[in-house]
Amino acid sequence: MTTTTNTNTKKTKKTKEREKSTETTTNPTASTTPAASRPSALSYSRTTATAARVLRQLGHDPRTIALLILIPCVMLFLLRYVFDGSPRVFDSIGASLLGIFPLITMFLVTSIATLRERTSGTLERLLSMPLGKGDLIAGYALAFGTLAIIQSALATGLAVWFLDLDVTGSPWLLLIVALLDALLGTALGLFVSAFASSEYQAVQFMPAVIFPQLLLCGLFTPRPDMHPALEAISNVLPMSYAVDGMNEVLLHTDMTADFLRDIAIVAGCALLVLTLGAATLKRRTT
Repeated sequence: MTTTTNTNTKKTKKTKEREKSTETTTNPTASTTPAASRPSALSYSRTTATAARVLRQLGHDPRTIALLILIPCVMLFLLRYVFDGSPRVFDSIGASLLGIFPLITMFLVTSIATLRERTSGTLERLLSMPLGKGDLIAGYALAFGTLAIIQSALATGLAVWFLDLDVTGSPWLLLIVALLDALLGTALGLFVSAFASSEYQAVQFMPAVIFPQLLLCGLFTPRPDMHPALEAISNVLPMSYAVDGMNEVLLHTDMTADFLRDIAIVAGCALLVLTLGAATLKRRTT
């Protein structure tokens, strides 16, 4: 009787071990190793830590910072004296370019800097830590947004107070639009860096992403005077609303409803592109 009981007990143990083995084979996630925890939402501490790391890295490259901040100022200075005999021309296009220059420079610097992080393996190491893609993108946007504030403030101050840009509205409204344009350039740079495998390719995205907006934004001719098809395309491009916002400040004393609509569209596009950048972010370039 005792022998029969022991035999049944051994059979029961073997059956349980066989079932456990089968369960482990068919369901790999049922292992004894706990699943790695993944951050599910944006964290203020992780985002600011990422931004601080990016700023420290940029601090080791003073030439990049100097070029980033000074290039829009130099371009505006040259433009002013190109139209030295026609100050009204400078007034009409200077405000528009005040928003376009920061967008272009931030696009270039952000796309190349992010691509370097990926090709060097830094991005892969960071994402293996408890750091979400949203934290990473938001940290980069915060770091480059800080530089955009300095860049936009210097360019606006130079244009209004030293180059005599005649603006009917408040220079502070110009600064707001210039800052949003720089943030939009940062968002676009972060987004396109996901699709480039080298710095050369990242630069090649500029003619594809920036130049069409530059031609259709109303800088060279009013958008209603374009071919209807081109006007329709310009209506969905964010740079068009950045230029419209600058022109609203140029022509109106008070903050108009069109100005509020324009800056809301630019800010919304920047947020949308940042979200897409977080969704398409790759750990490394293949």
